[in-house]
Formats: sequence, C-alpha cells, structure tokens
Amino acid sequence: MAFMDESPSRYARQIRFAGLGPVGQSRLASGTAVMVGLGALGSVSSDLLARAGVGVLRLIDRDLVDESNLHRQLLYTEEDARQGLPKAVAASRRLAAANSGVELQVRVEDLVPGNIDGLLAGADVILDGTDNFETRYLINEWSVREGIPWIYGAAVAAYGLVMPVLPGDTACLSCVFESAPPPELSPTCESAGVIGPITSLVASLQTAEAMKILAGRSARVSRVLTAVDVWDGRLQQIAVKRRQNAGCPTCGQHRFPHLASEAGEGAARLCGRNAVQIRPRESRTVDLPALARRLRPAGPVTQNEYLVRVHLEGLDLTVFADGRSLVAGTEDTSMARSLVSRYVGA
Repeated sequence: MAFMDESPSRYARQIRFAGLGPVGQSRLASGTAVMVGLGALGSVSSDLLARAGVGVLRLIDRDLVDESNLHRQLLYTEEDARQGLPKAVAASRRLAAANSGVELQVRVEDLVPGNIDGLLAGADVILDGTDNFETRYLINEWSVREGIPWIYGAAVAAYGLVMPVLPGDTACLSCVFESAPPPELSPTCESAGVIGPITSLVASLQTAEAMKILAGRSARVSRVLTAVDVWDGRLQQIAVKRRQNAGCPTCGQHRFPHLASEAGEGAARLCGRNAVQIRPRESRTVDLPALARRLRPAGPVTQNEYLVRVHLEGLDLTVFADGRSLVAGTEDTSMARSLVSRYVGA
C-alpha cells in the first residue's frame, strides 16, 4: 500500500486537506483505479492518481506514442515517439519513477466486449480517457451492470465535459446521451484541433471526482454535467436527472446491447492519428519474433516484447501481441484491411 509504506512527509500536505485526512488517504492507498485510454486525459489523470498514492493503477491503452501527442499528453517524450512505444508501457515507466509505491498494471489492449470483464475486474473507479462513444457506452453498461462508478470525460478544441456516474444514484451516460451524436456533427481533435489546457483541466476534474470515490467521500461527488471552455473562460454546471424505470435503456431497463455485441473483425479510425486499427475476427496471440522474421524481406522491421513494426508501401504497419494491427499513414479502412491481409493474414 502506497500510503502505509511511505514516510509521513510524502503525503503530508494532501492529508492536511480536510476533505481527505488520514482516513481518506488510507482508503486511497487501498483502492484500485482503472484508466481506460492514456491520451491527453488519461496521461494527466494517471499522473495525478499515482502521485496522490492510489494503491493500484491499471493502465489500459491500445495505441502507440506519436509525435502529434506530445503537445498535450504530458507523460510522453520525443524518445517514446521515436521508439513507437505503447502508451501504457511508456506511461508506466514515468509513473513508476514518480511513485514506486503504486502497483502499476499495464494492459496494451483494446477494450471490447470480449475482454471487458477481465480488464475492469476489481476496479473501485474507472476513468474515461477514450476518444469514442462506442467504448464509452461499453464502459457505461459495464458500470451499471456491476455497480462500479466511472467518470466520463471529453475534450476537443478548447471545450470539455466531465460527468461522474454513480450507478443507482446519478444519471448514467445513456440518460444524458441516449445515442452517439452523428459523426458529421461531432468535432474531433483532427477536425477542430485541441489545446493542452482544456485536456489538463478536464483530467484534473475527473481525478478529483475519482479521489472522492476512492477516499470514501462519494457524498461529495458532483451530480452535474460540467461544461468548460478555457478559451472563452466559461464554466457551466448542467443539472442532469436519472431517467429511471423505463426511461433509460441502460440504468432504467437494464439493457446492455454493447456488452452483448460480438466484437468480430473491426476497423476503426483513430482520432487525430491518420491511422486505422484492425481488430482480428477472433482473439489470438501473435508469435512476434516469427512475424518479424517473416516481414523483414518486405521492409525495415523494429520489434520489442509488445509489438512488431514495419514500414512498407509508404505506410507504417504495427502488429501487437494480442493480434491487433495499426496502419499509420491512411484513414482508408479498405486500404488498411488489404495491407494487413496481405502481410499478416486474416
């Protein structure tokens, strides 16, 4: 436990805060937080939680560090981008250096229906660092089904949203957003850009709510949707009501279509990355050394224990140990699928 094993001075100023105190700090040190996504939000939240002394911090991310991340994703360096390290791996190295008393659990995976139970098991709170509503609805359904709180967060341009979800108490994501907004009406980091101050602010608000939950102070958790624009200097707290009984398909009717769906083969464009992820039809473990040997005649190969990467046909192909492939340099899903099929197999 991070708190009990450290000298009293490490968390002294945090413990003096009346909202936490020694009891709250002890609970924080025995808690488990799961960070889903380690981009702009997740890198800040995980850093704050690790330094605060959370007992266990599970880091889940499917992506690699890229140079375009560095202006807002505060855990990563130019060297991480040059090496193409998985974000979960690079993040864990920085966090371990900041607080060796925290148990860091690294998961270089994509959160999908087939693995969500294993990836989120044991969580006391889940923080949203994702960039898409499909994954958020998946987390929301799991949260409601299992009774585990989570903190929704989103940021684009200079605007951000934060909303804690306490199952059985507050509105859930489906109460507020019954369906995902259509893509043509949804600005992304790629279309509208994003600046570091908003992602750091949203992540800080998320982390504060998570700390309340972990410290046993759930009565102090915000029951509103917080909207903030750092460029215009506006903050608004919007009342949201739980649509109980038949009102909400998730927390009212307890229908969980995202959890029940078959993941199957899937192609997804990654926000702001000019890249496509290809998920295999069936879960499998890839023999990375064998794949590296097979790909060397096609182009320059780099390899580590988590992935194999090769540059070919003007694109960067990365294959992960869990069978996922990432094709960087295109947003054409058909082109990405074709490349993976020809060089990796179906």
